Amino acid sequence: MTDAYDDRALVLGDTLVVADLHVGRGTGGSLELPVGSSSDVVERFRSLVERHDPDEAVVAGDLLHSFQTVPRTVETTVAGLRSACREAGARLLVTPGNHDTMLDSVWDGPTEREYRVGDTVVCHGHEVPETDADRYVVGHDHPTIRIEGQRRPCYLVGTDQYRGAEVVMLPSFNRLNAGVEVNDMRADDFQSPLLTDADRLEPSVWDESGRETLSFPPLGEFRRML
Repeated sequence: MTDAYDDRALVLGDTLVVADLHVGRGTGGSLELPVGSSSDVVERFRSLVERHDPDEAVVAGDLLHSFQTVPRTVETTVAGLRSACREAGARLLVTPGNHDTMLDSVWDGPTEREYRVGDTVVCHGHEVPETDADRYVVGHDHPTIRIEGQRRPCYLVGTDQYRGAEVVMLPSFNRLNAGVEVNDMRADDFQSPLLTDADRLEPSVWDESGRETLSFPPLGEFRRML
């Protein structure tokens, strides 16, 4: 199975995985950016589906943002995600996250607590998984890394993290999420129970301008370089 990074997403062979879309964020409250975060999410998701032509797309949790209300724009955004997959002949599936308490109000498609793709299990990562796997792909913490004074969303890949398995943590797909800076974080600082050895987490950044992945040493080594 060939893996590829692209615009905060992970491509696992014929499966596209995105996490933490937080649809509805920016539509109310104190944010000054009602900003087309919804249209941005749909347009970028559509571009990913068109580029990679997956058989299926999986949302690794937190499709929604609000715990208690669903803004009117949310249904339109979810419909846009459905449409992008339908036009590409891909199936859209959701593994619910901790923010998805209102998921049933806008989503009646395939839902799995944990979804297996070969030897990999995709889930949100906010709770201990029930399924054994060689690798887990999760979201939840919204990782970013500071490099030369600039914070950038990053992927984190760690071997022997949970029950001997590798864990891949995706950045938040929604660009309104500021994320957490992982440079000095220890395992106990992460919300996901799947990350158990922060020093072994290797950050990677997707560089949109060069359309390439920039890989960095594990955090334990990276800290000493800064």
